[in-house]
Amino acid sequence: MSFFQNLAEMFGSASFWVKTLELILALSLLVIVHELGHYSFARLFSIRVEKFYMFFNPKFSLFRWHPKTGHLRVCKPNPDADTEKEEQNACGEKSSWRDTVYGIGWVPLGGYCSIAGMIDETTKAEDLSEQAQPWEFRSRPSWQRLLVMIGGVLFNFLLAIVIYAGIVFTYGEMTINFTDATEGMEFCQSAHKVGFIDGDIPLTADGKPLTYLNSETLQAVLMAKTVTVLRNHRDTVTINLPTDFVFQANKDAEAGVPFMNYRMPVVIAQMQPRMGAEKAGLKQGDRILAVGNDTTPGYTQLVAALDKHKSQTVRLHYLRGNTHHFTQAEVDENGKLGIQLTDPTKVFKVNVKKYNIFQSIPRGIEMGWDKMTSYVNSLKLVATPEGAKSLGGFGAIGSIFPDKWNWLDFWSITAFLSVILAVMNILPIPILDGGYVLFLLIEMITGWKPGERFMTISLNIGLALLVMLMLYANLNDFYRFLIK
Repeated sequence: MSFFQNLAEMFGSASFWVKTLELILALSLLVIVHELGHYSFARLFSIRVEKFYMFFNPKFSLFRWHPKTGHLRVCKPNPDADTEKEEQNACGEKSSWRDTVYGIGWVPLGGYCSIAGMIDETTKAEDLSEQAQPWEFRSRPSWQRLLVMIGGVLFNFLLAIVIYAGIVFTYGEMTINFTDATEGMEFCQSAHKVGFIDGDIPLTADGKPLTYLNSETLQAVLMAKTVTVLRNHRDTVTINLPTDFVFQANKDAEAGVPFMNYRMPVVIAQMQPRMGAEKAGLKQGDRILAVGNDTTPGYTQLVAALDKHKSQTVRLHYLRGNTHHFTQAEVDENGKLGIQLTDPTKVFKVNVKKYNIFQSIPRGIEMGWDKMTSYVNSLKLVATPEGAKSLGGFGAIGSIFPDKWNWLDFWSITAFLSVILAVMNILPIPILDGGYVLFLLIEMITGWKPGERFMTISLNIGLALLVMLMLYANLNDFYRFLIK
């Protein structure tokens, strides 16, 4: 199929537009909350905010309002320099929320908060007046500027906590009993060394029954002297743990490998068009049981099996309903079939744990923290060749949203993206919040304050790096689309 046929098929797909809408809504919320964090701390310290925009507005704004002058523009070009100067002159010596121009742009991929006296991607050193004004960012003590800069990251993390708390309060938390996880658990290398085998089902820790996986269960197992497991669904096995086992397991956790997790059966949720799985005739709900001569009871085994057959055609054994089938499938050069797995909660029997408002808040904090630490640990994989190939842009982000609107999935994904945005923004790269934070910490420790010219050059370098990274990520998306 040609590139233009692929393009026509994509734009003609209802799922594409659903995913696009979900992506735009999620990013809009995340960006507004992020910029609101900067805005809130700036206003707290009476620093003037010149513009607060949802979406970008090159040459044109859908909506633009300046409370101080009363100027209101709807679907009109941006004002000229004279009008903007008039608006700035209308602001007094004291800072007020009415000094800010509030607007909505027409490019739905972000937004910005322009703070007076701050060098950023929209303001260079030569744009600032020679004399710093008391209501400007650059006139404030370093600790105030630091709080303004971390405000966006802080608000994004708080948003994730609020969403997670709202999810467990509204929907409850879905849990899977160990005995209902038919494929058992997968364990880290440290666990394998002391006697755990993938597929084992935990039963007790020091005689205390274990029900489902959570932080309390994990702690009980790691601190136990003996753990009993059900092996092969028939044998009860006792495993004696060494006294320093918790430290061994923590080393694996620090490397991004949890002590144990539910083994995810390879049940297909959806497929990428024109990749191996779709070409082989697989369908949603099919379960892959084997790749070549390797059985695949879980996703980990599937990845290992496919890795042996990169750029090859391999025999697949799969289950559709209660009927076994065999087919030949193409594995791409990255060891992928082009499938997305069904969430385990839609495969196994699920129990719903309800939370009241007071219980949901600490649970939301715990979930937010767990997601953040997990994502931080996974960042080290980006430096590997395989990790670099897996980087994706807006297309990859949009693809994780469901084909059909589902509020639970939407909020869960949005919360996780909020965690990602917080982590990525705090990286010490000029142009990101973390770059400003790094310079401010150096200033607070050493007393050396970077000059405005130095900041402009640093931000230009950071912007160039960020643009190249975004181009690379989105070109990865484009390449994956081309080879379909």
